[in-house]
Amino acid sequence: MSSNNILEKIESLPPLPKTIIEIEEFRKKTNKESAELLEIIEKDALIISTLLKISNSAMFGFRSKVETPGRAINLLGINFTISIAIGGTVQNLLMTNLEPYGINSDDFMKASNISSTLASLWLSKIDIELKDEIVLPALLQETGKFIIADLIVNEGKSDLFKSKIASGASIEDTEKELLGFTTSEVTAKIFRHWKLSENLINLIENVDNVSKAEDEYKKKTQILDIIKTAAYINAPLSANNVKKALEKASAYGFDTNILKNAITTLEDRLLDEK
Repeated sequence: MSSNNILEKIESLPPLPKTIIEIEEFRKKTNKESAELLEIIEKDALIISTLLKISNSAMFGFRSKVETPGRAINLLGINFTISIAIGGTVQNLLMTNLEPYGINSDDFMKASNISSTLASLWLSKIDIELKDEIVLPALLQETGKFIIADLIVNEGKSDLFKSKIASGASIEDTEKELLGFTTSEVTAKIFRHWKLSENLINLIENVDNVSKAEDEYKKKTQILDIIKTAAYINAPLSANNVKKALEKASAYGFDTNILKNAITTLEDRLLDEK
């Protein structure tokens, strides 16, 4: 497949809504006030419903029902709220059939939320600033799959894609072979098209090929790779994916106990939801 198909598809995406552009501007400020964020998101019914739905999931373990966006911001914090607002809107804009990956959009949302929550639980024990920087890319890094899945279906390659993965090939290698791009590269292209922050793009772009990441982004790209592996979209937090994530964390030189504890905390919360 020519890379032009992917680039054409990205060029034809709808623009980001005004609310998201305002949130992105707000995100760049040094001093962020929750009242200002509330004022921006209160104009967007989709963001409010997404925010309340996620706040009330067992993943966060809040004791009482979260009924207002103001309370959600207070409980989740400004950065997490921003991530949910941008993440939910981006996924809504791109909503396409994810059938080649064997999942639907609800599965995708769940895996994305597991990723960002794991980032928060794990990194809050290491470095708060790092946590604030990683939560959004952790949530958004699989976005490119919407474009890739759409092209696979349109080109009649869905069965071929699924059979390669069923026979043991990795999703990333199969994407590269059939399309010439992996998810992280396509996600970066989408966010460039939408003029989201360059830092966000640089963190995500090489997750599927960490050795290509520039030195200043390498550690953060490794963290995103570990999170993506643990919360893999077709089996988030499966025993096999957790094992692979811990092996990667060890190879990259991270303290695996801190990661293991964060995964256990998250698994316990998700068990409560069942």
